[in-house]
Amino acid sequence: MSRLLRAYRSTGADLPFGNVLAAHDVAMEGYFWRFTQPATGQVVIALAGINRAADGHWATLGLAGHPTRFLRTAAHPEGYANPAGLGAFAGDAFRGSVDRVRVDLGPDARLDVRIRGQVPWPRRRLGGSSVFQTVPALNQYWHPWLLGGRAEGTAVLGGTDIDLDGAQVYAEKNWGRGGFPDSWWWGQAQGFADRRACVAFAGGEITARGLRTEVTAVVVALPDGTVFRLGNPVTSPVRAHVTDERWSLRGRGRTWSVEIEGASPLGSAHVLPVPLPAERRNIPGALEHLAGSMSVTVRRRGALVWADESPLAALEHGGIERARAELRKRGAPPDATSAPPLS
Repeated sequence: MSRLLRAYRSTGADLPFGNVLAAHDVAMEGYFWRFTQPATGQVVIALAGINRAADGHWATLGLAGHPTRFLRTAAHPEGYANPAGLGAFAGDAFRGSVDRVRVDLGPDARLDVRIRGQVPWPRRRLGGSSVFQTVPALNQYWHPWLLGGRAEGTAVLGGTDIDLDGAQVYAEKNWGRGGFPDSWWWGQAQGFADRRACVAFAGGEITARGLRTEVTAVVVALPDGTVFRLGNPVTSPVRAHVTDERWSLRGRGRTWSVEIEGASPLGSAHVLPVPLPAERRNIPGALEHLAGSMSVTVRRRGALVWADESPLAALEHGGIERARAELRKRGAPPDATSAPPLS
């Protein structure tokens, strides 16, 4: 049975009540942390993709911030993802676990944060991908495993020292067999009036052995501690209309409904890389805004439960050709894989 389970998880899938935090050893296992400091308007993100090539593992690494407009990315020759729990490692450059993240991409690109008071994903049976979690060999799976927490630590971004003590924390994983959809969209926000609130969404085209469908998932943690997820195509579908500057989502289930509106000018987006795992190299892949606006309205059986707006929302529109076109427009070198915002 253990051999069968390992074989099943090596496709990227997990059984209900499975350990979705543990590495699957698929082509790419992605890890992402976001730190939001509403009092100062600072946002810092740290990312690591642990990628599998024929000769071993390597890593796609990144550290970025707002309003510094800082971005540092790297293709690191080493990479290790913990097969027993949450963990991403790349030599001395990146070490991320459940309660601590350390990044060293040079003397002007560092992060060292401990995470206290964690608010973990509360639903034990299924993760953020819901029933799609059990389908083998999808191109992407998604799980927002940390919906809140309190940071203790600092970052150095360029010439700026950033105090992250008390910052709100969000973290997620995504993984898959190496391919990325032609287009995808993602967003996440804290920095609401009540720091217990957290919103995240992810969508795109899901493919696997003849299956092809477009799915968007929305997860909302309300100020009272309630967490709900929408995005089952049959029972709680979410419709998404996304451009490079606007994100509009509508989702409805039997009990909950949600409306999300996001906006940010294209020039404020970081261009982030995605890996080509087998080739040990990164390419441009996504336009990510670190501090867009997001308004959220939640209703329960038609009655308004919560509505608020965050000015520090992450909003992403992914697509390789889209990212390459933006780099060309910004005058980046032909071999560039990333770029900071214009404004």
